[in-house]
Amino acid sequence: MPKKVAVGVVTGDKMDKTRRVEIHRKTPHPVYGKYIRSRTVCFVHDEENESNAGDTVEIIEASPRSKQKRWDLVRVVTRTTEVDLAAMRLADAVDKEDAEAAQPEVVAEEVVAEEVVAEETANEETANEETANEETTSEAVEETAAEEAGSDEDAAGEETADDDGEDSSEE
Repeated sequence: MPKKVAVGVVTGDKMDKTRRVEIHRKTPHPVYGKYIRSRTVCFVHDEENESNAGDTVEIIEASPRSKQKRWDLVRVVTRTTEVDLAAMRLADAVDKEDAEAAQPEVVAEEVVAEEVVAEETANEETANEETANEETTSEAVEETAAEEAGSDEDAAGEETADDDGEDSSEE
């Protein structure tokens, strides 16, 4: 008699060299005709531990290896694309911790950059003030020289216009 071959999904891979494989099928109800989902659970010998939970595998009937294990793994048809949620959450937590640990360094660099910008701004303001002071000093010297020359008032004692077009009066 030929050996049975089946295709199923690995649901348990916690045992060494043993896999729990479920074979799903739909059978019609004998009276009502509605299709009923059912499954057969097989314990499969996987010598090299090559299958994982979620993989679709092909199995073949074999002589009993233990009380429940009566099937051998032929091949892995498709690998699972399922992602371990616990591993993903752990990886996300580690990424967040790394980001938070790196954040103070970035903030410190931003503070240093802001301090440098503030110093440059202060230096520019100081330079502008010094230039303005020099201009004011030169204007004051010119006004003093003009007053000494007596050009602001004419001989009659009336006030005349300055170079700026303003009336000046001595008080």
